[in-house]
Amino acid sequence: MEKVKTHTTLFFATCILIAIVLVALVAEYYSESSTKTLYPTQIRQYQGQNLSSISSVYENAIAGTQYVNQTTYRLTVTGLVNRTIQSTYDEVVNNHQVYQQVVTIYCVEGWNAKILWEGVLVKDLLQEAGVSPNATVVIFRASDGYTTALPMSYVIQNNIMIAFKMNNVTLTPEIGWPFMLVAQGQYGYKWIKWITEIEASNDTSYLGYWESRGYPNNATAP
Repeated sequence: MEKVKTHTTLFFATCILIAIVLVALVAEYYSESSTKTLYPTQIRQYQGQNLSSISSVYENAIAGTQYVNQTTYRLTVTGLVNRTIQSTYDEVVNNHQVYQQVVTIYCVEGWNAKILWEGVLVKDLLQEAGVSPNATVVIFRASDGYTTALPMSYVIQNNIMIAFKMNNVTLTPEIGWPFMLVAQGQYGYKWIKWITEIEASNDTSYLGYWESRGYPNNATAP
C-alpha cells in the first residue's frame, strides 16, 4: 500500500513539474514572438559606418513626450530678420535642400549614440527670413518650453541642421517630432527637440533652460 502511495505521489509530482516546464516554454515562445524592434525600418550602417540604434538616444524631457499637432504646427523663424516666417512641417521639409550627416550625440549622463541625421540647415531658414548681420546668437524654443542658444558663427560655420529623420526613420513624438537640433560637437542638452521657434538675436547673455540652472553655456563635447 505504501508503494502505491509513493508511486502516486511521484507521478503527480512529475506531472506538476512537466506542466510548469510547458507553461514556461509557452510563455517564452509568446514573449519572443511578440517582441518587436522599436524602429524596425531603421538602418544600422551608412557608407561603411556602423550606426547606433535609435533607442540608444534616451528621452530626457522636462515635461514628457510632446505630441505636436501636425495640422496646426508652424515653425517660426523670427527675431533680427527682415520678415518673420511661419512654415508648416511640409513646407520646411519639401521647400529646402535636405542633407544627411552621421553625427554622434554625447550626453552629460555618460551615454552616446552615432546616428545618421537627415534635415535642413538652420542657416538656410535664417537666410530665407533675411537674417540681420547684427545677429550673433540663435535661440531655439520647443513646444514644452525648453530653450537653448548657440552662437550664430557656430550654426553657420558647422552647417547645423534641424533633423526630421534618424537612421532613415521619420521622427516620432518620442524622439522629437517635428524637428530636433543636431548640435554637432555639443552635449545633448543643446540638442533641443520638438522645435517650434528659431530666433536670430544679439543677446549674448541669453541662457537656455539648463544653462540658467547652472549648466555651462559652452557645451563642447569630446
